[in-house]
Amino acid sequence: MKYIYLLISALLFVACSSTKEVVGIIKEPKKPMEVYDLTHIPQEVRFFTKDLNNSDNIYDIQKEYEKYYFNVWNDLVPRESQEAIKWPFKLYKSGNSYGENLQLLKQSFFDAMLENANFSSYGSVNKRAISTKHLSIRSFPTDKPLLRDPKKAGEGFPFDYLQNTTIQANKPLFISHYSKDRAWIYIFSSFASGWVKSRDIAIIKQEHVELWQKAKQIIFIKENIPLYAQDGTFLFYSKIGTILPLISVNKNSFTVLAISSHATTEPLFQRVVISKDIALRNVLSINKDALDIVMNEIIKSNYGWGGLYGQRDCSSTLRDMYAPFGIWLPRNSSQQAKVGKVINLKDLNNEEKIDTIKEQGIPFETLLYKQGHIVLYVGILDDEIIIFHNTWGVKTKKENKDGRFVIGKTLFSTLKLGKNLKNYDESSELLRNLESMNIITH
Repeated sequence: MKYIYLLISALLFVACSSTKEVVGIIKEPKKPMEVYDLTHIPQEVRFFTKDLNNSDNIYDIQKEYEKYYFNVWNDLVPRESQEAIKWPFKLYKSGNSYGENLQLLKQSFFDAMLENANFSSYGSVNKRAISTKHLSIRSFPTDKPLLRDPKKAGEGFPFDYLQNTTIQANKPLFISHYSKDRAWIYIFSSFASGWVKSRDIAIIKQEHVELWQKAKQIIFIKENIPLYAQDGTFLFYSKIGTILPLISVNKNSFTVLAISSHATTEPLFQRVVISKDIALRNVLSINKDALDIVMNEIIKSNYGWGGLYGQRDCSSTLRDMYAPFGIWLPRNSSQQAKVGKVINLKDLNNEEKIDTIKEQGIPFETLLYKQGHIVLYVGILDDEIIIFHNTWGVKTKKENKDGRFVIGKTLFSTLKLGKNLKNYDESSELLRNLESMNIITH
């Protein structure tokens, strides 16, 4: 018993002394670093729209929307030359391109892609088509990614450079030709071109093209609502800005025409009943109620380069946001910055830029652009310019080494997003690098 008592005493002593030692080295966990704007700028749409006056003078802009939307169905041949659409094969090469295993891609990968692209058959199909689901437009005929150096900040995931953009279900398309293995097809949409999977499109006859365009259209204002055929078969999810031809209407719903996937590229026409809560017969005016509806859907999007993972990047955020208002924007930021009345900011200092935006900017109708990024001006809060945008993150620099503080979502912020961060890179500040502003309704 004495030995047992001594053993227990020894263990208790060790336990007590160990506990005492551990307590002595425990430190309070560090709080994660926060971006000031995310905690101090309201992130509710209604906060910025509550005092907004209606903008009802944009009819001339709105009436052009359907013309842009359907324009590829009026093409007879591809709208770009073969050399022009081969740009990805000139830009992306072995030696500085990485695959999904974060290893350098070999020349054999590029050779195989070029072979399968089958450019000798460019313009051999020349038919109208429609997407049967929300799908990606790729720069090469493959799902495999192409990344830049993943060891560098702002490269690697999620920047798959073969992801051109996405298009919504039942979007008008023009077909150029098939890949050599016929698994992919080169298409033009109203705002982009590239490779999509051939199983995800349906070829449309001319009579259907004409009827579809002449019909009264409905436009979606809610996202990710499942749509079903009359037999209950799932078709696709709603996306902001998708339009479908109207068949009939009653008190609570629309009946519209949609096209679903089929065993072949023949279209399978479906009658779909849609609640009036998620779609409208007419485009919206820019007013606080309409902006609340649309922007509360858009703000749910995380950052998705080229629309990857069903998300959005900076330019697709604004493009989709304006669709229900009947305002057509190009796909990329540099082209969006040329729409409407353009005001040069490049040669101004920061104070002059601020004064110009405050004096000439129209909230919710003005875009601000710097190379590679575009944002929406929404007004002034505490004498600060406030913007709405979707961003991957804030550039940082420590001991001359670039870094990123990842945000990865849609938000309201100032033009000095991330200013409070310890290693904030002031040379990359949005305000400092603004090149232009443009009022898209003028």
